[in-house]
Amino acid sequence: MKLIKRPYLEELIKVIGTPDIKVITGVRRSGKSKLLELFKKHIKENIENCNIIDINFNIPKFDNLMEYHKLYDYVEEKWVDGKRNFLLIDEVQMCNGFERAINGFHAEEKYDIYITGSNAFLLSSDLATLFTGRTYEIEVFPFSFKEYLEYFKIKDIQKAFDRYIFEGGMSGAYVYEENKQKYNYLNDVYNALIVRDIQQKYNIQNTELMNSLTEFLMDNISNLTSYRSISGKLNENNMTTNDKTIASYIQYLCDAFAFYKIRRYDIQGKRYLSTIDKYYLVDHSFKFAKIGTKDINYGRVYENIVAIELLRRGYEVYVGTLYNKEIDFVAIKRNEKIYIQVADNIDYEDTLKREVSPLLQIKDAYPKIIIARTKHDDYQYEGIQIYDIANWLAK
Repeated sequence: MKLIKRPYLEELIKVIGTPDIKVITGVRRSGKSKLLELFKKHIKENIENCNIIDINFNIPKFDNLMEYHKLYDYVEEKWVDGKRNFLLIDEVQMCNGFERAINGFHAEEKYDIYITGSNAFLLSSDLATLFTGRTYEIEVFPFSFKEYLEYFKIKDIQKAFDRYIFEGGMSGAYVYEENKQKYNYLNDVYNALIVRDIQQKYNIQNTELMNSLTEFLMDNISNLTSYRSISGKLNENNMTTNDKTIASYIQYLCDAFAFYKIRRYDIQGKRYLSTIDKYYLVDHSFKFAKIGTKDINYGRVYENIVAIELLRRGYEVYVGTLYNKEIDFVAIKRNEKIYIQVADNIDYEDTLKREVSPLLQIKDAYPKIIIARTKHDDYQYEGIQIYDIANWLAK
């Protein structure tokens, strides 16, 4: 599979030489290992007098290092005095007691450390307790639409977006010709995520409940939901559960980067609301692989794509509420704030007015936009910027 230059590489380059332990996270098969490959290539080509200690626990020749004392001794033997020593470890969790070794390397202050690993063992919430040194986390997402265009060298943005809707951003699926083969691959990836990153770590016995919950969340993308309402629906379908179990299972799914929870934000009261949230899938193609492409609600697919793109671009993302009306997204980054509505077809005046109405009720001066499948150039309507979704994603 060919490699493209991803924005995460620039982020890694900017933290070269900092004392932090650089931790690359993200959903399974999103490109963490490939990113480390590209970073290694950059070091070789651009940094003089360097020594790269590169360990990939996916490769059998490193099987003898799967205990932290042996890993520590191996790295120490590879260290070269007088050179800049880069330590790159892929799938670090496969080494028993890996955190002891990493903490030891960091304490010696003679390595520039970069690691990737299974999300079950490198949760964002666990990093501070795993490592004594400060960590710098880089979260890798599946391919954006802009990266998809670069990968396939497609010039016709609208036709490319038609394909991206069904193929998504999991680049490992791109090598397969048929959609059936692509979805088989995606299904295997998702199942591995559930089994290896969740069930094994948390010793989940009720796999049927986890599968039913996953399919429920996929089928209810963009719907406001609560733990209680989900458990009620599943109980109606003869799945015995309760809101506490559902809360735990959803947290596991979010920790493994399968789903992202988007909280509600009261625009008038400027406060965050609890109990009812939305959940978006890390890549919309997983839904098609798991539950099929019949009766597609394109509006919901677009909303999922926009939600993940906003997160990818570094925004905090919330669902806005104002006078009992909903704003799809409030995107915040430092002093920047954007109110966003996402729609499928707004060609009809009534549909456009329905999407515009909540935005016009917001009295502050922050930008207000609609992202829809217009297939036209950007334009304004009553002071609100209208973007075609493919054009907006390609910016």
